[in-house]
Amino acid sequence: MGVYLDNAATSYPKPREVLDAVYDFMLNNGATSGRGAYERAMMADGLVYDTRKMIANLFNFHDPKKVIFTANITESLNLAIKGIVKKGDHVITSSLEHNAVWRCLKTLERDRGISLSVVPAAKEGYINPLDVKDLIRKNTTLIVLNHASNVFGTIQPIGEIGAIARENSIPLLVDAAQTAGVLPIDIKEDNIDLLAFTGHKSLLGPMGTGGLIVNWDGEIDPLKSGGTGGDSAYEYQPDYFPNRLETGTLNVSGIVGLRAALKFIQNEGIEKIFEKEKHLVGYALDRLEEVRGISIYGPKDPNKIVGVISFNLQEVSGEEVAYILDQEYGVMVRVGLHCAPGPHKMIGKEKEGTVRIGIGYFNTEEDIDLLVNALKKINQQV
Repeated sequence: MGVYLDNAATSYPKPREVLDAVYDFMLNNGATSGRGAYERAMMADGLVYDTRKMIANLFNFHDPKKVIFTANITESLNLAIKGIVKKGDHVITSSLEHNAVWRCLKTLERDRGISLSVVPAAKEGYINPLDVKDLIRKNTTLIVLNHASNVFGTIQPIGEIGAIARENSIPLLVDAAQTAGVLPIDIKEDNIDLLAFTGHKSLLGPMGTGGLIVNWDGEIDPLKSGGTGGDSAYEYQPDYFPNRLETGTLNVSGIVGLRAALKFIQNEGIEKIFEKEKHLVGYALDRLEEVRGISIYGPKDPNKIVGVISFNLQEVSGEEVAYILDQEYGVMVRVGLHCAPGPHKMIGKEKEGTVRIGIGYFNTEEDIDLLVNALKKINQQV
């Protein structure tokens, strides 16, 4: 099967319960949600709503109707950003953002004439909350930041930044792609107004699942318009949740799989998952230091990062490292810019990128040992 170390892109393997839930639903139900009054359709409705409740509970949120399902976190972020930001508005973001945020904002800068302020991060990926505060203007309508970098793994002080946003009545949108499911997130404690999440990373669910939690009373224009299964004679998108922001046939089989993944996480416990991944990150950081000519980027502290470690070897290109790891040793890693050119520019690697390992809950110390031993052998070949 090989050693899978690309969990920052998508988690693998999935819990067996996830596979069974998707298969069982498609085999024995298969109905759409919100589109019928017959028993199986009503059962599908119940499964979807139950998943909304489980997501709300996971993040200490009170209103399942404001858990909006999307196809992925990119859609969630686009929904929030494009639904809030208007012509002439000002947005604060950081130099660490994934293209799901950065390209969306740059497109609005070009097409709607918005202005952007970019919070500079320290070389290891830290953001100073006071730097966010200093950039606030009268026309600032949104602050959008990732919770943890997908290049450095650095965990940001979201609670402090959220408090500053609240003091200034500016909504905070958090990209939780790398943290949802592994790091405890409390929407109330962390002052989060909008939380974008994906189902297929640390939430351990299927691809094609994601969502946006709306803990904010401001206006968000729909990204899409269409059928919702109700109010069909009304010519515009309904103004109540979730139908205002959620339209078209839902990925019910995927949502059912996500529901099973959430049950797995609930049974295991977020704290246990985080502690195991933190242990593996610390083990990996220690072992990687044994590799000759390695440059490891970001904090070398397992308490300050999620399971993301990026590095380069001095004498071998990242593409060659990744290719040899896969073809000769069965170790799967990511190489390139990871859809995040900003962080690579910070470390002078905007052209070649980095090799990235994404550690997940099902990895082991033996996986790290295989990686490190393979890197040592690759060094010996040059």
